[in-house]
Amino acid sequence: MEIVPKFLLDEGGPAAARATPAPGDEELLDAYSRSVVAAAERVGPAVAHIEVRNAKGGNGSGSGFAFTPDGLLLTNSHVVANARHIRATFADGLSRDADLIGEDPHTDVAVLRIGAAALPAVELGVSRSVRVGQLAIAIGNPYGFHHTVTAGVVSALGRSLRSASGRLIDDVLQTDAALNPGNSGGPLVNSRGEVIGLNTAIIPMAQGICFATAIDTVKWVAMQLLRNGRVRRSYLGLAGANQPIGRRIARHFALPNASGVRVESLERGAPAAGAPLQPGDVIVALKGQPVNGIDDLHRALTADLIGVPVEISVLRRAELLNLRVTPGEAG
Repeated sequence: MEIVPKFLLDEGGPAAARATPAPGDEELLDAYSRSVVAAAERVGPAVAHIEVRNAKGGNGSGSGFAFTPDGLLLTNSHVVANARHIRATFADGLSRDADLIGEDPHTDVAVLRIGAAALPAVELGVSRSVRVGQLAIAIGNPYGFHHTVTAGVVSALGRSLRSASGRLIDDVLQTDAALNPGNSGGPLVNSRGEVIGLNTAIIPMAQGICFATAIDTVKWVAMQLLRNGRVRRSYLGLAGANQPIGRRIARHFALPNASGVRVESLERGAPAAGAPLQPGDVIVALKGQPVNGIDDLHRALTADLIGVPVEISVLRRAELLNLRVTPGEAG
């Protein structure tokens, strides 16, 4: 479909009637412009247009960027999901087929490899040092317009965003740097050209509300994908639903919870089935940490719990029971 630009007309008065810039505005604008231009020139050569042909014969595209000179690229999992063929094309015209090293739909991160050497590569920053209000620059390929640069600020920190898999992505950066379909998988960088986030999502019909997975999370996931081809997580093997806990019950058992996870069913042969859990139990803690809902339970089930017996606290009718369960490794 051809994209038809919508032009905004200036319906103000004559140019002479418009406000004259205050002294010093030109210098401030030049400093801002220099920051954006320098960051774009530094990072732009490492940004790739990712074209995908999926298993059903459909085509898709997004963005990605090289983070090592020997051909490792980062992008979003949803950009390359179910891909049969992936191709990465850079601003200088270099175009290579890409192999998927691994992807993690739960954090929407994927690592690709192309056959290349001495690639321009980005510098990965540290997102825990990011401050609200600092300059944020996005580079990508929205709607196929290659290597588009937009700029704004970091609007908020510590957001949570639900991934396509249903899990929450924690530590998400919010920005008003304009993102559109095709920006997915591109870098969000600071004024020094360091990548602080992986551009991930927008809210349709909203203006200036865009999200990027924090680069500290992305680096951890990328390391897991390079080492294991996937991110290792533990699991219990149960279907659950969020269940409010009455104030009287919470007070009686001295629980900090306002809610828990009600066990709906247990998978046959799963770790939870080997523990004395029953449908109807309400999980309120795992390994001594309160569980207020399914998202809390997902966060608690980390790789270090695989094969390790841990205490799980449940409400069963009028009793608070402390049981033992040994989480398995999620497939």
